[in-house]
Amino acid sequence: MEPIKLILPSEEYLDQVWAYRQECFEADSSMDGCGPLRFNESPEQWLADVRAYTDPATLPEGKVLTTQFLTVRESDGRLVGMIQVRHYFNEYLEKFGGHIGYSVRPGERRKGYAKEQLRLVLDFCKETLSLDRVLITCKTTNEGSRRTILSAGGVYENTAHEPDQDVDLERYWITL
Repeated sequence: MEPIKLILPSEEYLDQVWAYRQECFEADSSMDGCGPLRFNESPEQWLADVRAYTDPATLPEGKVLTTQFLTVRESDGRLVGMIQVRHYFNEYLEKFGGHIGYSVRPGERRKGYAKEQLRLVLDFCKETLSLDRVLITCKTTNEGSRRTILSAGGVYENTAHEPDQDVDLERYWITL
């Protein structure tokens, strides 16, 4: 795996963010950890929404403060993944979503990027947010995500059924 870094979204990466979105649609892949990317009509709207989630004054009702990161390969600046940290829980996140969501661009999977971006963001959770542990969930059918979580020290708690999407989610805690 080539070295990567986590960066905050900016206008500079909007074309890559939109290409990432398109690649996920073409692969029929979820966009976990991408914030509202699946639903936005433009990359500029996505960036505005991501920024709104960082400030209590602009946070949409019912949502929680989040930090969105782009995972960028250092050698060429290519966007290879996205990872989002929810600073605390609302009722839904406590049951189903957890603190962290992530994805890797379909064409960049199975190269170790998911494990490394998770490792990097766990440092952020501990050092910046002062969290002692984090909850991460994954679909029972997502073997890659399960392996990523376990590689970071995830301890299985239980499986919860999320009724709106009719999916079973495994819940893992990672002590920081």
